[in-house]
Amino acid sequence: MTTSAAKAMSAAGAAVSEGAVSEGAVSGRGGAGRGVIGLLAVTCGVAVGNVYFPQAAAPAVAAGLRVGAGTAAEAVSAAQLGYAAGIFLLVPLGDRVPHRRLVVVLLAVTAAALAAAGAAPGAGVLLAASAAAGAATVVAPVVGPMAAGLVPASRRGLVSGVLLSGSLGGMLLSRALGGPLAQWLGWRSPYLAAAALAAVLAVVLARALPVTVPPSGQRYRRLLLQPPALLWQEPDLRRSCFYQAAVFGAFSAVWTGVALLLAGPRYGLGAPAVGALALVNAVTMACTPVAGRVADRRGADAVNLWSMAGAVVAAGVLAVGCAGGTVGLCGLAAGSLLLDVAMQSGMVANQVRNYGLRAEARSRVNTAYMTCGYLGGAAGSWLAARVYEPAGWAGVCALAGALAAAALARHAAAARRRRGGPGRSAAARGA
Repeated sequence: MTTSAAKAMSAAGAAVSEGAVSEGAVSGRGGAGRGVIGLLAVTCGVAVGNVYFPQAAAPAVAAGLRVGAGTAAEAVSAAQLGYAAGIFLLVPLGDRVPHRRLVVVLLAVTAAALAAAGAAPGAGVLLAASAAAGAATVVAPVVGPMAAGLVPASRRGLVSGVLLSGSLGGMLLSRALGGPLAQWLGWRSPYLAAAALAAVLAVVLARALPVTVPPSGQRYRRLLLQPPALLWQEPDLRRSCFYQAAVFGAFSAVWTGVALLLAGPRYGLGAPAVGALALVNAVTMACTPVAGRVADRRGADAVNLWSMAGAVVAAGVLAVGCAGGTVGLCGLAAGSLLLDVAMQSGMVANQVRNYGLRAEARSRVNTAYMTCGYLGGAAGSWLAARVYEPAGWAGVCALAGALAAAALARHAAAARRRRGGPGRSAAARGA
């Protein structure tokens, strides 16, 4: 991860745009070359990775601090809850604070919080520092709207796909490297390494990012109230939110249930098996830019249709896991890969649709969208845990298929309304 970051940073240094880029760029005037977009993708990966590496380091934390596994797991929960709070409280500032300043400050605070976590003398300080790091590491939801304003509308899908690939890479690498690093060098090492990466990126981005002029001068309190209002005012935003909540709910249900399945009597495998299964989905990193190109050329709805249909099919393939043995594992690998590609491709399509709604409020639009998506994911996990006991893996697959089918039905209904012609209201066509 460090080598990739260094290469991207080097490329970015040669491609920095000259002069300031105002938020007028959102109307189509480009302000970011490939080097800057590559650097932003690396930044998304590092930021998102800060939420996920504590999962792999939790056993070493328990041993190092001499606390129970449950207490160590609370550090993971603290980071995730902090991230959710950061999306709601900090991401709307992207419409009011110049992006370069906001991103650099968030990375600097993240670095300080991670360093504090790595130096924590006990569980209490670790939990507090983890929550602070999670709240500050919301750089990816800030960077997405920023990048959309720096490139022409015809490239937004591709750029969204590249940034999402960076986030996926950070998620996978942080899980894959966090555990071994904690085991070899102690539980503090992944926290300190992540702090160093965030600090280096803050310094580089302070010089590399173009200057932008924020589109809004509204007070902070009003910014916080805007996402719910935008949900009410923008039917296409409601549509994107429903799609993401349903499909991400299916995705979360599957990953909650698969851990129980692999650890159960049918397979008798542990957490490493879940990690190995997750690594199969690294292929998705190559698929999201392709989905972005298709969304640029054929529109977001075309990609959404494929993604929802793919998620329904994936639920059926995943049900092969009920067979156990090699056949079952192959079904789980193929089904989880198809579901991951479908979910991430749909996310790119939704972002393309969202970024075309309100140029002056993209960060607030993204806040509403991300919040709904996370709520859907949390609901999917909650439902899967309750379905698994009475209905097993087959029940979880049925749940995932039902959620994806609900999104597909919603999409079909919206398409029928749009075909109804000009006699229908704009709200009906977008509903």
